[in-house]
Amino acid sequence: MTTFANRTSSMSSKLVGGLLGGLVFGLMMAMMGMMPMIASLVGSQSAALGWMLHLLISVFIGVTFALLFGDRSTAYGAGLLWGIVYGIIWWILGPLLLMPAMMGMPLLMFNSMTLMSLVGHILYGALAGLGYVWYTTRE
Repeated sequence: MTTFANRTSSMSSKLVGGLLGGLVFGLMMAMMGMMPMIASLVGSQSAALGWMLHLLISVFIGVTFALLFGDRSTAYGAGLLWGIVYGIIWWILGPLLLMPAMMGMPLLMFNSMTLMSLVGHILYGALAGLGYVWYTTRE
């Protein structure tokens, strides 16, 4: 029988990787001055709102990682690999397709900004995968 504590722990494991990856990727984005652009998705230029939105997206992506790849991510190597794959998937979905579509910009643009974003998404995915494995295997 599943207890409340087990459900809470299970949900926590889904959140940890997403938050860890989101914080590190967010720091990179903040250093590049990108938080106002994230906030512009909801009609603002506030860096603080950009951070909040970025972390919400990071948690969502972390939870979906756990749901889609959690069963495959039972060891650090597998978590790292699936995390990187998932980060690349979200790089294609996010900055190459969804974000430009929402902002009225051309899709599938490859430039220095999108290549830096690829690095950030790979880092996010790696940390999300490793964070998920760490949290689910700790005693």
